[in-house]
Amino acid sequence: MATVSKKIKDSAGDRIFLIGIYVVLCVILIAVCYPLIYVLSSSISSPAAVTSGRVWLWPVDISFKGFKALLNTPQVMTGYGNSIFYTAFGTIISVALTIMISYPLSRKSFFGRNVLMIMITFTLIFSGGLIPTYMVVKELGLIDSRLALLIPNAIWVWQVIIARSFFQSSIPDELFEASEIDGCSDIRFLRSIVIPLSMPIIAVLVLMYAVGQWNAYFDALIYLKSADLFPLQLILRSIIIQNNSAGGMMDAMKMVERQQLAELLKYSLIVIATLPVLIIYPFVQRYFVQGMMVGSVKG
Repeated sequence: MATVSKKIKDSAGDRIFLIGIYVVLCVILIAVCYPLIYVLSSSISSPAAVTSGRVWLWPVDISFKGFKALLNTPQVMTGYGNSIFYTAFGTIISVALTIMISYPLSRKSFFGRNVLMIMITFTLIFSGGLIPTYMVVKELGLIDSRLALLIPNAIWVWQVIIARSFFQSSIPDELFEASEIDGCSDIRFLRSIVIPLSMPIIAVLVLMYAVGQWNAYFDALIYLKSADLFPLQLILRSIIIQNNSAGGMMDAMKMVERQQLAELLKYSLIVIATLPVLIIYPFVQRYFVQGMMVGSVKG
């Protein structure tokens, strides 16, 4: 006996509402994608086309002059290496310390956890300021050291709150009690049970800390003096400043060329600086969404 499948038809109001949702999503998609396409198109267009405003969406007079100028600068590759070092080791240190402080705060048996959480949250609203922080870093002997970019801002309060909420909602007390009966120590429980079950929130922490470390330049500007320790962002900032400050004795033609190159370098620098993040994000996007939902909704 053949079965007749009946499809429920949407009402006119539901169809209008659905069309409105698609229209809004399309507008948001265009608003997000257009700046990315524009920056990429400008980075491979000729300097004259960029400064004259002829680039709207697609490249005009394709040229890789901006990328060639950057790759011919030795400091750029040094900055890339430094940024990779700061991002890799900074992320490892930050994620490890965040887990070490957020997991105990999520356990109900931890004495004084509410008081400690209040003290930690207090630093999210009030801080000592730049000068006291600089004095502390100086007294610790971290000025002009790689550790100055890894230690002072190793833990972010918002990440601690997210990780603590995740542990509270995803690691039940009964699991800890069962492992304790079997003779499992706290360190063993954290290493063998908590961390394998917390891959979504760990992926979120890795992405957040990695993006923050990769884009950071202010701490390097304050604490570092040696050019061979500068991260990529600080070197790119110096390149833009040098190309924008043309000499007074330069003739008009060379000044125009330098200004055009400086405008082109801005877009090339954006592409170079954001490319690693755009490459990494698709691989952790699934965990990122899952960890953010679990770690932020429940607290």
